[in-house]
Amino acid sequence: MLVEDPVRRSRRAQLSIVLVAAVGLLLAGLQAVALRQGFEGPLSSLWKDFAGTPKSMTVPWAGLVLALVGLRVRDRFVAAGAAIGIDLIGAGARLLAGDPPTVGNGPVWVLAGITVLALWRWSGLRRRTALHAVALGALLILATKVGDVWLHVTILAHPGVLDEYVMLADHALGDPSWVLGRVVDALGPVVYAVLHWVYIELPLAAIVVAVWQLRRVVSSGRWPGHYLVRTFLVLGLAGPVVYLIFPVVGPMFAFGADGNGLQVGNYWPQFVPPIDRSPGVLPFDQVTPRNCMPSMHTAWALAVFLHTRRGVDGSPAPRWLRWGGTFWLCATLTATLGFGYHYGVDLVAGAVLCLAVESALRDPERGYGWFRWRLVLFGAAVLVALLLAYRFLAVPMAEYPVFAGTAILALLAAVAAVFHATWFAALKPIVPEPAVPEPAR
Repeated sequence: MLVEDPVRRSRRAQLSIVLVAAVGLLLAGLQAVALRQGFEGPLSSLWKDFAGTPKSMTVPWAGLVLALVGLRVRDRFVAAGAAIGIDLIGAGARLLAGDPPTVGNGPVWVLAGITVLALWRWSGLRRRTALHAVALGALLILATKVGDVWLHVTILAHPGVLDEYVMLADHALGDPSWVLGRVVDALGPVVYAVLHWVYIELPLAAIVVAVWQLRRVVSSGRWPGHYLVRTFLVLGLAGPVVYLIFPVVGPMFAFGADGNGLQVGNYWPQFVPPIDRSPGVLPFDQVTPRNCMPSMHTAWALAVFLHTRRGVDGSPAPRWLRWGGTFWLCATLTATLGFGYHYGVDLVAGAVLCLAVESALRDPERGYGWFRWRLVLFGAAVLVALLLAYRFLAVPMAEYPVFAGTAILALLAAVAAVFHATWFAALKPIVPEPAVPEPAR
């Protein structure tokens, strides 16, 4: 068995207490805002996961699957069986009552049970590993609750949107949303269904990658220094802040038939709007979230792709995982543009954000010197420059699309090239530190 240095363990325990308190305050604050504004808050939604109809069937199970990586094999079977049994009972009761047989209660009950059992009965490494894994699973669930509320906050913060500016800036990239919108329509319902499934099941891809990365934490007694879940959570904290600075609803709403009468016109995807040299803030409804800039689906899908290139020890990832990550990224980008949810410039901003965040977190074993922070600061500077250009140089970008488009893609390529040179070029496998044996109990 392995033991952690007592000083480091004490610091991690203190940090855990601070994080739990911070998450609790965040949830309570968002719940208060939700109650005041008349929509469902995170604590109300969480209560429904326990005693009502869960909002999502996939997310609770994804959280439980992630938590199972920290349990022994026998405990995994017991936990999974208990969750399946609770869900079957709940689904049967709903079916008898004439309601849809929704599932999702079982995983959250089992997560709570594992927490109680680990604190009450288990000790040492077994307890720490289990609580660590449960915390990851719970954070995944709670992050979706916070995200749902944050979308309402973006509406409350901005009655108007900046889509007219973004659409002009998007001319520099050749209006890819309009192009792929017509392509997806031409490919038919089967392709549409596949792309839609990929788009909404991004957490599923993340869980597959995360489970592969964390599959040896119980046998080795050691968590890797960095893995996909950490990137996902930090992106979920950093990206949505930009929504409040740069509110955008997307082409299918601002320029399509889904604008509830507030759209500029029914252009998307058949017709590209003419260049408007006097763009302004477009008043919009109190229903559509302002969650386009940056494209978080792009950021998360790119994170999945990056984490399928190699293992946490620096060794090459298996071929099935590399191909899976590539497919998920390509399908997500196609869906994001082809469904009219985003402009092309949103995707560029999301990719730059992902590379900056991943650079801040990746390979902590290499330290936190200037080699790391120059890339983080470069990515942040490029993201700020892009946002400023989209807002204040939109008309020149539309009038000189070749020059502007080349500049946008060159900035993205520069960030990607420095990222690759720093983290992937001639990278050697990471040799873990020797383990310290845990004294017999």
